[in-house]
Amino acid sequence: MKATASRMSSPPATVSPAVAHRTTTKTALFVALALALIASVIVSAGTGQLGVPPQEVLGSLLHRIGIDWLPLPAHPAGDATLWAIRFPRVAMAALVGAGLSVAGLLMQAIFGNPLAEPGVIGISSGAAVGAGLAIVFGLTVFGEWTTAVFAFAAGLGATLLVYAMSRADGRTEVVTLVLTGIAVNAIAGAAIALLTFLGDTQSREQIVFWQLGSLAGSRWTQVLIVAPVVAFGLLAAYFAARKLDLLSLGERNARHLGVNVEVLRIAMIFVVALLTGAAVAFAGIISFVGLVIPHLMRMVLGPAHLPLVTASALGGALLLTLADLAARTIVPNADMPIGMLTALVGGPFFFWLLRRTRKRSGGWG
Repeated sequence: MKATASRMSSPPATVSPAVAHRTTTKTALFVALALALIASVIVSAGTGQLGVPPQEVLGSLLHRIGIDWLPLPAHPAGDATLWAIRFPRVAMAALVGAGLSVAGLLMQAIFGNPLAEPGVIGISSGAAVGAGLAIVFGLTVFGEWTTAVFAFAAGLGATLLVYAMSRADGRTEVVTLVLTGIAVNAIAGAAIALLTFLGDTQSREQIVFWQLGSLAGSRWTQVLIVAPVVAFGLLAAYFAARKLDLLSLGERNARHLGVNVEVLRIAMIFVVALLTGAAVAFAGIISFVGLVIPHLMRMVLGPAHLPLVTASALGGALLLTLADLAARTIVPNADMPIGMLTALVGGPFFFWLLRRTRKRSGGWG
């Protein structure tokens, strides 16, 4: 009786300071990323040869859902420009950025190292080869989906090749992963060069578009294709988050805890190829988004994959929205390739990460 009374009168369990700090950090990061993404979308949509003030951009958005709080664009062509050109491009930037970032996060999880990324190990260039084949030979097997399907299939093939060749003694070797990626990129580059040689003038221009990466000419019909793909990829990443946490403990431990490691890897490889193929099919090769963002989010949030999926999606969308804004504004009256800008940021970051990983492992030998 006394023991029961003692248990009933005991104070409730308190949350440890470390857990409270992590929760606060996670919440603050999510709020900051979401607000920054909203601000970047509004600013990006209003920036261009026809400038639209932020309150008018918001007014146009709210007016479409029946809320007349803010004014519509004062310029006669302002509202039409926003909905026909700006909003589809901004939406595509956010979707592609989120998809590539989550793809990079999944690759780092299934390969077990921070150097994995769709562009670094050749998946993006492989997908570009598939898109190039559809363009040069005028394939229309799947209608308007033909280019996307070929990009997806080629990206999946490149992913499986890299995965198979980077495995040794039941684990994935970092050096082999990077070297295999270099080889795949080289082969894909040669294939793209051959396709450029074989194609006509229009095909060559489209292939150059894939190589440089650009969101120019994005349309709502393309957004409606990419959006379900990214949504599916995010849902798959959320459902697999706990198993990816277990996989980070090591393959043997994950198996003992009930995870079918090979099935998980193959499923996540399929998701990565789907996300990357959709992005490359409509935006070309945009490298390093999947390397920079997941690594930065992991440095802030830690290794748990459930919050990392959300943070990576928001961070990737923010990065590519800002990169697209820079591509349209750095050079007056010109549209720079967005893939070039992400490479300028991601290349030095990859170099730093490579040296950091080598130092931690005590060298590659």
